[in-house]
Amino acid sequence: MNETRRVLIAADKFKGSLTAVQVAEWVTAGLRRVVPDLAVEALPVADGGDGTVDAAVAAGFERREIRVAGPLGQEVTAAFALRGDTAVVEMAEASGLQRLPAGVFAALTASTYGSGELLRAALDAGARTIVFGVGGSATTDGGAGMLSALGARFLDEEGEPVPPGGGGLAGLARADLSGLDPRLASVELVLASDVDNPLTGPKGAPAVYGPQKGASPDDVDTLDAALAHFAKVLEAEAGPRAAEYAAAPGAGAAGGIGYGALLLGARFRPGIEVMLDVLGFAPALERASLVITGEGSLDEQTLHGKAPAGVAAAARAAATPVVAVCGRLALSQEALLGAGIERAYPLTSVEPDVATCIADAGPILERVAVRIAEDRLG
Repeated sequence: MNETRRVLIAADKFKGSLTAVQVAEWVTAGLRRVVPDLAVEALPVADGGDGTVDAAVAAGFERREIRVAGPLGQEVTAAFALRGDTAVVEMAEASGLQRLPAGVFAALTASTYGSGELLRAALDAGARTIVFGVGGSATTDGGAGMLSALGARFLDEEGEPVPPGGGGLAGLARADLSGLDPRLASVELVLASDVDNPLTGPKGAPAVYGPQKGASPDDVDTLDAALAHFAKVLEAEAGPRAAEYAAAPGAGAAGGIGYGALLLGARFRPGIEVMLDVLGFAPALERASLVITGEGSLDEQTLHGKAPAGVAAAARAAATPVVAVCGRLALSQEALLGAGIERAYPLTSVEPDVATCIADAGPILERVAVRIAEDRLG
């Protein structure tokens, strides 16, 4: 058996076209068209954003479903993953953009309450370690909704709860964290994100990510001021650490839910690093002589903490060659090599029409995988 006869497929989803599991299936099919007896191991990966629970389930975690509040307060069915006393909770399952009706945005009013309900469900299931993957949010509420679901109270001048969403925090007069679920004190909470923005300011959650959630320039200003006020009120309740957390890397993740998680004692780690640990990537890498990673678009963002960059970095440390598949390639060969990826194979290399690539991503990816097998395994 030559040195490239055991392949590890560790790719993220092609957003809008294929799940990470489907990417692995189509790549496997293409490889085996050339080498029918090829040993292939599939380890779908995610960086903490949407698809994180699915990746954990594919790696052997149990899927648990519960009814929680969506970003607009409507009930939705959301899932988390559990193996032993480790839970993987994905905030996008409850509070993600995909939970909004098509074409509807609610930049000022969308709430993370359902994400807090998911965390509470993980506690109820006996989790002692919770990996909290954040990204893809519809919300910019600083995690206030999440904290409320876990027992915190955010009150206006009349002692009434402030309205949901980041906009409502402008009327916050007092924060009471005394009712937070006591189990949180004895749980290891890991904030898994590929975003290291602070809570507010030019690089904060409203300014950088608000427009993606439908925020107008005025909404961005409103949200930035409301979140700054939120942190100031929390400083009166929780002390100087509340101000320190607001400036900390990751506080601005997923509309500021990172800030709420830090207040709960979470430890911030790059999402792909956490997920590779949780999914058992290291032992899988030891068994592999070629790694295939990828995601829908390989671009500048990929280099800043996205799944393929994390996979490639780990593989390079083990001196295992890496190639990548993608729908769209927007990186130079030099940038790819700098990230530890020897070559990328975009769908457009076999089908120039982008619309066709999106519509028929699976069969086209299989053809791309045939090319990889011919180049690397022939």
